[in-house]
Amino acid sequence: MINQKLNLSDKLFKKDIELKLMRDGFGYGLLEAGEKDERIVVLTADLKESTKVNYFADRFPERFIEVGVAEQNLVTIASGLANYGKIPFATSYAVFSPGRNWEQIRTTIGIDGYPVKIIGAQSGLNIGHYGVTHQSLEDIALARVIPNMNVVVPSDYLEAKKATMEMAKIDEPFYMRLPRIENPVYTTEKTQFKFGKANILTESKKPEAVIVACGLMVYEALLAYKELEKNGIETIVINIHSIKPLDEEIIIRYAKLTGAVVTIEEHQVNGGMGSAVSEVLSKNYPVPMEILGVQDRFGQSGKPIELFAEYGLTKEDIMKAVKKAIARKNS
Repeated sequence: MINQKLNLSDKLFKKDIELKLMRDGFGYGLLEAGEKDERIVVLTADLKESTKVNYFADRFPERFIEVGVAEQNLVTIASGLANYGKIPFATSYAVFSPGRNWEQIRTTIGIDGYPVKIIGAQSGLNIGHYGVTHQSLEDIALARVIPNMNVVVPSDYLEAKKATMEMAKIDEPFYMRLPRIENPVYTTEKTQFKFGKANILTESKKPEAVIVACGLMVYEALLAYKELEKNGIETIVINIHSIKPLDEEIIIRYAKLTGAVVTIEEHQVNGGMGSAVSEVLSKNYPVPMEILGVQDRFGQSGKPIELFAEYGLTKEDIMKAVKKAIARKNS
């Protein structure tokens, strides 16, 4: 567990809070990691600027490979490079990687545990007008089911940067998902980050429920926390940036403390973060639980804010789920 209580001042919730792309956090983190370790190489599938590996490519052109629109080749070449001592970062859209090339990832990376870092950008509903064909809502499930594969879902620019730099140091395969849109930078340079360890973001003397969130939904959970507090309902917010390995100890601890759990993610509820949390609790400490996410539906075109409302991913939806979980606990 990492106790990283935030200073939940009004400034954190102002409309002019700094907004930045997680993809930029990844891109600059990759550049910094590449400056420290010449073994790092980068491959992309005709998406250099979109996945923000252009920063690395401009600085280290001899360590950059443009594969073209060939995602299966992307990860297979990366596995070969890893076999010969390189640390490859392979980037594409999440719907294509791990979506289109899942079997190649499983066979050429997962089985031998090669330290390839797979980056799935433009994930989730937030890509909006790209529509159903490009809205990857299954990638966490696809990645976490592969043995040896670590799964990371950062929640802001700084966390994406830290995750990238930490991945580069670990001799294991990783999948990291990144959204398209900007979102609030609510952490700081000093905020601790460690794979497999959740971040506890709030504190409460008598919490009635715990809200477990990942990715873009973490800040939404903080907004819900603030509104619930105004209504006299105390909660704890946990950022699960590491889906695999999962911080089972902290999930069980706060389930015991509160007796009610709400999870929220911008992903299918089947096989995602909520499923991972429910697997832990069903074996160790079952409690009333509400799992928010995409409820076995495909995406559609629309503005991110419209899609979040349509699929039940807003602070209001979190508040309703918290009240429902508490009511079930007390019934």
